[in-house]
Amino acid sequence: MLGDIGGVEHIYLACGNTDMRKSIDGLSAIVQQNFQLDPFSNSLFLFCGCKSNRIKALYWEGDGFVLLYKRLENGRFQWPRTQDEVRLISDQEFRWLLEGLSIDQPKAVKKVLQKSVL
Repeated sequence: MLGDIGGVEHIYLACGNTDMRKSIDGLSAIVQQNFQLDPFSNSLFLFCGCKSNRIKALYWEGDGFVLLYKRLENGRFQWPRTQDEVRLISDQEFRWLLEGLSIDQPKAVKKVLQKSVL
């Protein structure tokens, strides 16, 4: 379920530690107040606690919020720990994260944004 994010326009990762006791209201407040983003947008917002073995995902479905929770039985998520920062990640980086890999793969070929030619 968490890996199927086909209709999502953006994936935002809340770097650092998030209090995993927070539910929908608390997480949407973080999105609005700390990151100045709209929790009602077609975006997936990811949060991780200090143990790094569980994440929460917040998504607005049009008529209500969906809160997803994943706990790893073995291992940890490779979560960026820069405090008070939100990071836009790609679908590929999201898959790496769920597979237990770092989203910063040094040997991965990065996509190049096309520049308009005048």
